[in-house]
Amino acid sequence: MKAELYRPLDEAEYLRLEACSPVRHEYVAGQIYAMTGASLRHNIIAGNVYTLLRHHLRGSPCRTFMADAKLRVAKQQSIYYPDVMVTCHPQHQQVGSEDFLVESPRLVVEVLSESTAGTDRREKLMAYRTLPSLQEYVLIAQDEALIEIYRREGDIGWQRITLTPGDPVAWSSVELTTDFATIYEESGLALPPPA
Repeated sequence: MKAELYRPLDEAEYLRLEACSPVRHEYVAGQIYAMTGASLRHNIIAGNVYTLLRHHLRGSPCRTFMADAKLRVAKQQSIYYPDVMVTCHPQHQQVGSEDFLVESPRLVVEVLSESTAGTDRREKLMAYRTLPSLQEYVLIAQDEALIEIYRREGDIGWQRITLTPGDPVAWSSVELTTDFATIYEESGLALPPPA
């Protein structure tokens, strides 16, 4: 039997490996974790959110990214791939082909799947809360009509808001109000009729 010495990767090593890997990996304190493929429903919901935000923010200093854009959480020594995120930082107003990382999101959206819901609700929630720029973290269920919003309330802390069909979906971080039908459009998930 041959034992090999294991050592955590530093961020530069991770970024070099990730640049040529056919599989995406998230980076957490020296460890890398392969990302699973997403369902078609997951992709439709994330695409709906991206399209909604992209159109809403057109002409503003904010930029919307999805899926392959990395989010660095320096305090947690982590790099994630959120489903959708918005940054209004001046650094991202002009984006070049060599840009891969966002460090100052205003809004982060994750579409929950069975395999990622625990990580999204615990690890990522704790990590994202350390980002001074983040105003809202949104979790969208794909197997039921349910949206959770974690909203920063100044220096007080974070408020958790749970929305169900019929509730307006208000993302104050980007001054957008929408509805469940728009977010879940063409996802195949049956929404209850409006009351």
